[in-house]
Amino acid sequence: MTRDIVIIGGGAIGLAIAVELKLRGAKVTVLCRDFQAAASSAAAGMLAPDAEQITDTAMKSLCWRSRSLYPEWTRKLEDLTGLNTGYWACSILAPVYQAPSSPSSPSSSSSPSYWLDKTAIHQYQPGLGTEVVGGWWYPEDAQVNNQALVRVLWAAAETLGVELKDGITVEGLLQQQGQVLGVQTNIGIIHAEHYVLATGAWANELLPIAVSPRKGQMLRVRVPDYVPELPLKRVLFGENIYIVPRKDRSIIIGATSEDVGFTPHNTPAGIQSLLQGAIRLYPQLQDYPIQEFWWGFRPATPDELPILGTSHCPNLTLATGHYRNGILLTPVTATLIADLIWEEKSDPLLSHFHYSRFQKPPSTPPMLTQYLVPTPHTPHPTPHSALPTLDSPLIIAGKSFQSRLMTGTGKYRSIEEMQQSVVASGCQIVTVAVRRVQTKAPGHEGLAEALDWSKIWMLPNTAGCQTAEEAIRVARLGREMAKLLGQEDNNFVKLEVIPDAKYLLPDPIGTLQAAEQLVKEGFAVLPYINADPMLAKRLEDVGCATVMPLASPIGSGQGLKTTANIQIIIENANIPVVVDAGIGAPSEASQAMELGADALLINSAIALAQNPAAMAQAMNLATVAGRLAYLAGRMPIRSHASASSPLTGTIS
Repeated sequence: MTRDIVIIGGGAIGLAIAVELKLRGAKVTVLCRDFQAAASSAAAGMLAPDAEQITDTAMKSLCWRSRSLYPEWTRKLEDLTGLNTGYWACSILAPVYQAPSSPSSPSSSSSPSYWLDKTAIHQYQPGLGTEVVGGWWYPEDAQVNNQALVRVLWAAAETLGVELKDGITVEGLLQQQGQVLGVQTNIGIIHAEHYVLATGAWANELLPIAVSPRKGQMLRVRVPDYVPELPLKRVLFGENIYIVPRKDRSIIIGATSEDVGFTPHNTPAGIQSLLQGAIRLYPQLQDYPIQEFWWGFRPATPDELPILGTSHCPNLTLATGHYRNGILLTPVTATLIADLIWEEKSDPLLSHFHYSRFQKPPSTPPMLTQYLVPTPHTPHPTPHSALPTLDSPLIIAGKSFQSRLMTGTGKYRSIEEMQQSVVASGCQIVTVAVRRVQTKAPGHEGLAEALDWSKIWMLPNTAGCQTAEEAIRVARLGREMAKLLGQEDNNFVKLEVIPDAKYLLPDPIGTLQAAEQLVKEGFAVLPYINADPMLAKRLEDVGCATVMPLASPIGSGQGLKTTANIQIIIENANIPVVVDAGIGAPSEASQAMELGADALLINSAIALAQNPAAMAQAMNLATVAGRLAYLAGRMPIRSHASASSPLTGTIS
């Protein structure tokens, strides 16, 4: 049994683990760089797994379990310290500005939610903006005063005898023969039997794990004294905004999400966006005095799920990367990590959050995702002598993919050719026409059994839909189809609205209308569009997961006819750009990736080739080559010759 434990990180997660281990009899030391700067203090304290509409099954289970621990866990902390955590089972309202066409619960029956129409929601919470037409009520969601909670955890740790060291900068982990021997700090080396890394956004400074900072700006207003009672008594979870009332008459408004590294300070643009969103949702806030502004750094991972459990060293445990849900997950993280260290008992849920998920090799053998870079000692590199990949995974709607080539299932001469081509392509995403599967169109019979959906992510598409209404209906069917194949958390849809039977060009207005509705219903929308930079930006603004501009008309094989516009889309996009339709040869696939596209979707060029499997492998190689060339950065084009072996400096 490990008795002497050092926890690196003094936020809510680190302190809660310390308290839990101390209660079990461990000797615990907490090293904290700056107690006031921890992300825990900069949060809002929402306990909102239902309002967040978390889709990952394991994450949803983890969040629900943690939320259920909160009432008893906070009561114990309050009894221990005599301080108030501000836990409040206030429920959460998620108002919307456009009602879904047929409201159905976005949550499972395990945690109920209820639709409130316009009359009901305005009666339940007076003062909402006139644009609010209804919303969801999540009765089991709650809140805690996160700043009070962190103070209570610190006090509890002190009361129990945890050694708390604030102002300690950890500079490195001393490792030898697969063990951590000590922690190098600004005050010297600190030794223990076991170590816990709970440093949040700073974890990557000590270990090469997939955690990066995501800045969030927030502000606080106060209900004026002339208002007799609290006008707002439940959290409002709006579109890109949340409003959290406190019993002390303050109201928290948050939060931006900015990928700017550790850039500090509030900005006028950030605060303005928060105020505009909050006032639209709850107009009387415009008359409330502002108390303060602040910012913090969330610890984000590529899939937005935490990193929990064992590490490469047996005596180092990881508890980081909680992103937006650090406060919510504090009690369950403390319990699971304490069980793991103290009782050597690993909960099955932990396997879903292991750090190695970001380092796993691709599951499909032909996929090329590690680029072989020769070193002076390895003139002919092999996979075993390769340097780490220059690239990062493709992230779509929080889900990570190694391959940047997507394929389809249509136009093949046989199911067998399709199966061989999918394997040869190394793809991890395959798009499927929902309507053709439903109607058992030629080539689509038995499709559900033809591919291994445990390894391939289905991308249902709305091919054949001529209006936004049709596309929305088919998208819902596609989500159910994915569930039947075991992909319970698959909310992806490739959105196609194509009324033009001759040229098969997508309808920009219908696409935008359908995208807005599907995003509100929780879909990760991948819209197929003309190479229109303005439309691409509008679709990004409404919340689409990617944009998919055509290179040339569907199935034409004409190659890149829209290069200039695709370049503009790539330059302006903050979401992945997938070039879709018209690519006919591997050289064109490579060219699209060299432009900076994030991925390609290729179907006809593979399916209609004389040897589809060989063409699929060629497209895979071209995609990888083009991506690597883009990352490497091509030489500048010159108007004159430049000798490869200059004469200057030569021996004559």
